Amino acid sequence: MSEPKRYLVTSALPYANGPLHIGHIGGAYLNADIYVRYLRAKGKDVAFICGSDEHGAAITLRAKKEGKTPREIVDYYHGLMKKAFEDFGISFDEYHRTSSEEHREMSQEVFKKLEAQGSFEVETSQQYYDEEAKQFLADRYIMGTCPHCANDKAYGDQCEKCGRSLSPLELIEPKSTLSGSKPVLKETSHWYLPMAHHESWIREYIRDGKLNGQQHHDPKEWKSHVVGQCMSWVDGGLQSRAMTRDLDWGVPVPLPNAEGKVLYVWLDAPIGYITNTKVWAAKNGKNWEDYWKSSDSRLIHFIGKDNIVFHCIIFPIILKEHGDFILPHNVPANEFMNLEGDKISTSRNWAVWLHEYVNEFPGRQDEMRYVLCSIMPEQKDSEFTWTDFRDRVNNELADILGNFVNRVFVLMHKYYNGVIPAVNGEASNAEKSAAAEARRAYDAVGSAIETFKFREALAEAMNIARAGNKLLTETEPWKLMKTDADATARILHACVNLVADAAAALMPFLPFTSKKILSALQVETQGWEEVVQREQIASGHTIGQLPILFEKITDEMVAAQVAKLEASKAAVVHSAKPMLDAIDFESFQKMDIRVVKILEAEAVPKTKKLLKLKIDTGVDQRTVISGIAEHYSPEDVVGKHVLFLANLTPREIKGVKSEGMILMAENASGALSFMVPEREVEAGGQVK
Repeated sequence: MSEPKRYLVTSALPYANGPLHIGHIGGAYLNADIYVRYLRAKGKDVAFICGSDEHGAAITLRAKKEGKTPREIVDYYHGLMKKAFEDFGISFDEYHRTSSEEHREMSQEVFKKLEAQGSFEVETSQQYYDEEAKQFLADRYIMGTCPHCANDKAYGDQCEKCGRSLSPLELIEPKSTLSGSKPVLKETSHWYLPMAHHESWIREYIRDGKLNGQQHHDPKEWKSHVVGQCMSWVDGGLQSRAMTRDLDWGVPVPLPNAEGKVLYVWLDAPIGYITNTKVWAAKNGKNWEDYWKSSDSRLIHFIGKDNIVFHCIIFPIILKEHGDFILPHNVPANEFMNLEGDKISTSRNWAVWLHEYVNEFPGRQDEMRYVLCSIMPEQKDSEFTWTDFRDRVNNELADILGNFVNRVFVLMHKYYNGVIPAVNGEASNAEKSAAAEARRAYDAVGSAIETFKFREALAEAMNIARAGNKLLTETEPWKLMKTDADATARILHACVNLVADAAAALMPFLPFTSKKILSALQVETQGWEEVVQREQIASGHTIGQLPILFEKITDEMVAAQVAKLEASKAAVVHSAKPMLDAIDFESFQKMDIRVVKILEAEAVPKTKKLLKLKIDTGVDQRTVISGIAEHYSPEDVVGKHVLFLANLTPREIKGVKSEGMILMAENASGALSFMVPEREVEAGGQVK
């Protein structure tokens, strides 16, 4: 493929309903930042674009929960995320937002063009409606059991356990997240993207890298899990997907007959890349169309694996249908990062939050950047632990890089007052070997970054410091100074240049540290090709004083962070109701708990919470009034085998004699679930 004139690099727009954590950074932002910093060092024309994704049902859910407006939610998290990115050194050229007026205009413009040329199909269909909340339910307002992996907390658009994209109608036992009730189907009209019409060219684009009969990209350069997930979708048959939603927060559908409807967030959000490029271009005297509409430009999306199909199938269909835009050249999606043996969870507060790390470890952004790159989940899920963080910082950053750079500065000031000595005599084999290794490693760093192998690239950059340490250890210039001053001068001259080489190679990964080193060397940052072509520091140059690059991470620091995480787990446990007073075994034996079968169920008139149940106890049939109507509909419960307290004194409820009690489990949010036997048990089976 020919070299492009310019690069447009995007990172997934983070959702503005919560703070950033290290899983986000390791998935879609650090790798993009490394790539962009490398391109800039090579003198490439590159725009690095991102912004907050501020529409969709999840934000309205959070707003309802917190008693705030959606605007209040997104304003807060947009500011929090933008500052966290800046503090951590993620060097976006533009970080904008989808709630802006510029974005409303851009996304409506795209929608209107597609609608005018017949790219959509308007369909009237049955969609879920919450009768209590009196509104249609967006995908994220519906939760149920995933038909693929049986996760009972899957959303109406995606199962976050298995990663499969879903439609609400696929969910088993769907529930409204607004009221907890079972939604009903009600008629509504929406604009659908008929993706089946695009199967042929999408297949060629993903599998063969071809577009309009021409080679668009090398498919071998795409990650196997990206291609695999996409081809699974395509081979399974692409289905039409609604591009509008019944919602009161989002970009309004710009048509006269679409009141109360907004653009689907997965149409709205990716267009944010275009909007944000326009905003950046206007600020910098650029033509945004050069980056989005020229075949000389290359579009790269950095995302996590949960966003693959949206960036590789749905968004490309929209771009191609529009007709003016280029399509992604690569989508190097990462897998997921776990934390201390568990999945990162925002709801459970099981995360290392980026803004908290920056505050608690001031000036130590590069330590986290280094560790996250070292364990980046490029091909499979990875795991962050605080002990591994400590070991990598102490044993690699401090003992390899920090130790090498510090030794060179100490020796240079001790023997030459910081002035680079003149070189006499021929370089030894050790000096030649170190220089050759630095050249090789430097080239390997670039090659690995260009193929999105960031872990490999970082290891190669560190090899320059390793080569320098090896040279010092083998030659011992502090001893040679007494017998061969010329050899000492040559070695330290070489080592100073190895320090400069290491700083240049590590600049994309450790920008704060590289800047400290180059500042102490009192040299300007070199372009990537310049570093390869010539020696950076000549005889007679004076270097300054080096600050401490890396303080050791202590066991106490690790223990404090682990304790902080464990406190999050404890908070979840403590959200349960406290245990009741102890009873003796004889009291327990007085309770007759049986497995019963629910034969019939109906709502109790003029109540919201009560169901009237007819049950088979194995001995007789009874009537029970149960306060579960907000959690289960009558048709949900008929036929279930559940636990029942049979010898509870009967009492009259709403004029009906209730002969016992159905036993339920309640979670921290108040949702009720039946207690059911693991194996099949006939009605009448006794719990012991």
